[in-house]
Amino acid sequence: MKIEIVAQAFGIVGMIFNIIVFQQKKQRNVLIFQFFAALTFAINYLLLGAIVGGLLNIVGALRAVVFYFEDKTRARALPWLIVFILAFGVSYPLTFLAFGTQPSAKNLIIELLPVLAMIIATIALRAGKSKTVRSLGLISSPMWLVYNCFSGSFGAIASEILNLISIIVGIIRLDIKKKEE
Repeated sequence: MKIEIVAQAFGIVGMIFNIIVFQQKKQRNVLIFQFFAALTFAINYLLLGAIVGGLLNIVGALRAVVFYFEDKTRARALPWLIVFILAFGVSYPLTFLAFGTQPSAKNLIIELLPVLAMIIATIALRAGKSKTVRSLGLISSPMWLVYNCFSGSFGAIASEILNLISIIVGIIRLDIKKKEE
C-alpha cells in the first residue's frame, strides 16, 4: 500500500510539471518542464507496474535533454528522430518479452497508445515550435488518457485531463489571441 501512495504522489508531481509545459512561450522552457515531468512519471508508472509508460518516460526524459542541447546535439536532424522512434518502438515489445506483460488483445492495443503518443510528441518537438507542441498535444494527450485509465495512475489521469484543458487555454492565449493582435 505504501508503494501505491508513493507512486500516486509521483504522478501528482508529474501532473504539475506536465501542465506547466503547455503554458510556456519558449521551447527551452517547454523542454525543462518536460524533462522533470518525464522523470516523475517514469517513477510513477514503474512503481505501478505500468512498464511501457515507465520505459517511454525514461526515453522521453532523454529526448528532452537532447532537444534542450539542440545546438550541440543537432536534435532536429533526421537521425535523432529515427533514434527516438526506434527507442519508443522497442519499448513496446520489451513490455511483453522482457517484463512479462500478457499479450492479450486488450494489452496489445492499450500498450501501443502511449508509444504512438510519444512518437507524435517527438515529431512536435522536432518542429521546434511550442505552438506545434500544443497542437499535436491534442492528438497525443487522449492516447495517454486511455492508457492512464488502464494503468491506474490517478495523477496521470488528472494530468491528461488538465493537459487537455491547458492545451486549449494555451492555444487560445498564445496562438489565437496572438494572431488577433
